[in-house]
Amino acid sequence: MKNELNLVLSPEEASNESVIKTIAAKQLHIPENNISFIKIIKRSIDARSRNVKINLKIDVYVNEQVPESPNYKLNYSNVSSQTPVIVIGAGPAGLFAALELIEKGMKPIVIERGKNIKDRRRDLAAINKEGIVNPHSNYCFGEGGAGTYSDGKLYTRSTKRGDITKVLELFVAHGADENILIEAHPHIGTNKLPKIIEAMRQTIIDNGGEIHFNTHVIDLIIKNNSIKGVVCKQLETDTTTEFIADSVILATGHSARDIFELLNSKNILIEGKTFAMGVRVEHPQALIDSLQYHCNLNEVVKKRDFLPASSYSMVHQALGRGVYSFCMCPGGIIAPCATAAGEIVTNGWSPSKRNNPFANSGIVVTIESVDFQKFASHGPLAGLRYQQELEKMAFVAGGNNGQTAPAQRLQDFVDGKLSPLLPDVSYQPGIKSAPLHELLPAEIGKRLQLGFIEFGKKMRGYLSNDAVIVGVESRTSSPVRIPRNKETWEHPQIKGLYPCGEGAGYAGGIVSAAIDGQKCANAIAALK
Repeated sequence: MKNELNLVLSPEEASNESVIKTIAAKQLHIPENNISFIKIIKRSIDARSRNVKINLKIDVYVNEQVPESPNYKLNYSNVSSQTPVIVIGAGPAGLFAALELIEKGMKPIVIERGKNIKDRRRDLAAINKEGIVNPHSNYCFGEGGAGTYSDGKLYTRSTKRGDITKVLELFVAHGADENILIEAHPHIGTNKLPKIIEAMRQTIIDNGGEIHFNTHVIDLIIKNNSIKGVVCKQLETDTTTEFIADSVILATGHSARDIFELLNSKNILIEGKTFAMGVRVEHPQALIDSLQYHCNLNEVVKKRDFLPASSYSMVHQALGRGVYSFCMCPGGIIAPCATAAGEIVTNGWSPSKRNNPFANSGIVVTIESVDFQKFASHGPLAGLRYQQELEKMAFVAGGNNGQTAPAQRLQDFVDGKLSPLLPDVSYQPGIKSAPLHELLPAEIGKRLQLGFIEFGKKMRGYLSNDAVIVGVESRTSSPVRIPRNKETWEHPQIKGLYPCGEGAGYAGGIVSAAIDGQKCANAIAALK
């Protein structure tokens, strides 16, 4: 017999299997020996009070055989001779679209401008250590997309988008820890994601799909308003190649500005949209732990024996706009995510253990069309131009020195003071003191100041000069939307063109992008 229980335990109790069994037996009024097996279904942390609790949802098997472990093995058929579908981009949307196409009996041809996981690492080392940006291989472009090297957080509030469980199970099938199926805020870790992405690549290839790296889409082949294929530049040989198919999934990510430029130049409808920009803020992780777990700094080490590095989520309405935390990385590192020379872009990531000494998060402000009126002549690219301008400002403020970023102590930023000295930070290329309170546009800077004041009231000690802000956080989402038909998922002008994922404006993270990729693949399969 299987019984479902919801337990509220202390962190110490929740970490001890025998204690969980004892408590379950008491709640069921049965001897412990009658319990054959306990399976944890969901686990979450409730840190709203000083006594932090762990919520567990468990299945208790009584006087039954231990159930077999779930089998996540994939049973795909070879699709090498089936109908081809071009997938532009090997990020979460593209990879999960490719896997779904194989499941539906179609052949994905994945085209990725960046390099594979192994070769991509050298370009990440170059941007971190030498400030050299490869425009085709960086934190945003390459196998796995931006998600590969930006944490692997798998939490989404978009439960209406589709089957989240299927996405998580596909990650597990390719090597992710099964705990991602249990945790309320699942996380893989940047250190573990590469092997999982490589396993996905191998699944696609082993089942008859294709993946082409260092292959940059430079044009679309369109006849009678229908897609017929793409023209690509082979970056290693500087030659052009055509790939032919009647369906193209456009999953290029939020930083593929050249794709937006291409569509605009061909008079293919794109639209400007709201997005968000701001800064990355970094605190000592021990400080955030003490605030979130309601203990003093001396107690943090003891707490961490049973609790993970703590995170936070903040939101405040300042002067009619949202100011909110984005991509919070406990025990994480701030990374340089520019995609071109002469710009500074920050993001964050965490290893699976989240054991680095700093906690960082994007703190961003909603950007609306009124903010980029001076770029109105650029039409739907106006927001993109605004985004670029701030990234170039940050480069200059950082001293025009590789990827050195402008920075300021948090309290100094709120008080409007230049920081004469800066604390150590995780941002490897280095930081330079700059008056970000003056350099950021008022629509961002003033709202950030007000937001930080309110955050400091919600978390006493958060607003501190032990924290530092690093600019700019600018790639939270795409400033452009590529429209699509609600029924067919195709672009309204171009038959067979399927805008997809973050770059098209329909997703906001790994899971939502993956689900969007699956849905695009299903829309194509429904027509075959």
